[in-house]
Amino acid sequence: MFLVTNSNFSAQIISRTALVIAMTAVVNQIHFFKMPQGGDVGFGTMIPLILLACCYGCRITLLAGFICGFIGLIMNPYFYHPVQVLFDYPFPFMAMAVVSLFKKRIILGTVIAFCVKFLFHFISGVVFFGSYAPEGISPVMYSAVYNGTTVVPEMIICCLILHFLPTKRIITAMKNESI
Repeated sequence: MFLVTNSNFSAQIISRTALVIAMTAVVNQIHFFKMPQGGDVGFGTMIPLILLACCYGCRITLLAGFICGFIGLIMNPYFYHPVQVLFDYPFPFMAMAVVSLFKKRIILGTVIAFCVKFLFHFISGVVFFGSYAPEGISPVMYSAVYNGTTVVPEMIICCLILHFLPTKRIITAMKNESI
């Protein structure tokens, strides 16, 4: 796979990435509410991937997000088309890799990553689920509102959690080679 061509992946990094994937899969099962045609607001589902992005960068987070997306598909399948699966499952999780570009400003990086996540869901909504739009409402507006009701609250929850978490200590501990 093109993401893992670098031989700098130690057993420790691989095991920590596996733990992040497992934590993300578990937290992804906790929901405040679920939408009727798929989508939900969770309790900080993306926090482990955000912290992974801050510690180990974009490539590892892209790979972990890809795996998390397919685990999410297996655990809560809702698909219409094979291309839609990519836009609703792995791509939104992979979007959290954007945070690695903003390591000094995690909250800003999180907001931008969630904007990318929204974009993936929005495209899926317009292209694949536009037929669910009520009569008189454009698929673009329907997708924006529908996906905004899940992505925006999730983003706010993640930002609040990150604000109160001791993120610098967590990131330092995750990078520590002796643990």
